[in-house]
Amino acid sequence: MYKFKDNQLSLTDFGAAVCTTTESTPWRIGSSALASPFSGPSSGPGRWNSEPSWISAVCDGWTRLEVLSFDAYNEALNLQAMAERHRERTGHYPSRILADKIYRNQDNLVWCKLHHIRLTGPALGRPKKDEVRDEKQDYMDECEHVEVERRFSLAKRKCELGLIMTKLEETISHSIAMSVVVLNLRKIQRALLRALLIWLDSLGFTQKIVFVQ
Repeated sequence: MYKFKDNQLSLTDFGAAVCTTTESTPWRIGSSALASPFSGPSSGPGRWNSEPSWISAVCDGWTRLEVLSFDAYNEALNLQAMAERHRERTGHYPSRILADKIYRNQDNLVWCKLHHIRLTGPALGRPKKDEVRDEKQDYMDECEHVEVERRFSLAKRKCELGLIMTKLEETISHSIAMSVVVLNLRKIQRALLRALLIWLDSLGFTQKIVFVQ
């Protein structure tokens, strides 16, 4: 269900992107944007009047389009609302949120601490002299957060997110949403093909089959 509120699109029900996770499953969020594919003046029928930007969340391999807007906005202001929607879908808050540094403002840090959520990233302000960082944990968080950036790249390369040629805000919004749907359908397809491969292997087929992402 698509709902426009203050020129922002929130997907409250996202079909294939059903996230059935445990509390320990990390929740990755990231933001991206599209540049206008049309040349010409900065406004008018030959070019987008404004360029869309959106926030996506990835958990357990499923990608969800959380916020889509054609206006300038601060991504950090959407963190708490996105976490609340996650709780409504799964019944609990995520234990970890892997996000960019922009989300680590004072309000979000206090809110996450109140709900026992670890928001990854460095502390605000200058580092303390006696501060000892867990470099191994920081490295693991960074590696896990790369998954959401990989989803952006995969959607643009394989799901035609980088080939959007529509001009109206409504059609652009639906094109972006459909690219994310296809991204989740690819995950279902890979699971089905993997099950088929296991079944063929049980029947004695030993020929190697490679799935290309």
